[in-house]
Amino acid sequence: MNLFYFLKGLVIGFSVAAPVGPIGILCINRTLSKGRLHGFVSGLGAATADALYGCTAAFGLTFITTFLLTQKIWLQLIGGLFLCYLGVQTFRSQPAEHAAAAKGGGLLRSYTSVLFLTVTNPMTILFFIGVFSGVGISKSVFDVASALTMVAGVFLGSACWWLSLSFAISLARSKFTNNSLIWVNRISGAVVLTFGIFALYKLV
Repeated sequence: MNLFYFLKGLVIGFSVAAPVGPIGILCINRTLSKGRLHGFVSGLGAATADALYGCTAAFGLTFITTFLLTQKIWLQLIGGLFLCYLGVQTFRSQPAEHAAAAKGGGLLRSYTSVLFLTVTNPMTILFFIGVFSGVGISKSVFDVASALTMVAGVFLGSACWWLSLSFAISLARSKFTNNSLIWVNRISGAVVLTFGIFALYKLV
């Protein structure tokens, strides 16, 4: 039965990560500008946030859920401003001729920035509450092993998507000239900035 929950978690994690939004744009840009490892580690930040929200939903931590939802406006404000900052930074950045060396500090920044950005979207937890309840993990039928197994599947499913995406994009990197990478930075930066402005607009 736990294998069944793990496979469901894999599908859920992959499905949550796959839609191309600001996180996907950032990971694609970082793969092109800094290399495959930076893109993948950025995606791991999103996968970690998905797993954290999955844990909160699976174990029925209502006080955390309540806090996140009551602070929704502030979290959306912070997330929107951070998106705008990353968008401007990406727009203005100059591409390296070769993939950047994978140094610990740079990888940590890639990871933590996307983790922070994903965590500031508390509505994600409502998605996991609905999905987990639908597959039988709820307060009325609480199974710690099943919950942990499914959360592990969510993390690995999401991580598989980011690994696949970063690998596929890195294969195409050699086909981009320095001038085309500049335009990739400008377009992706503008898209991320637009997401940030839209997030702030929804607060009005």
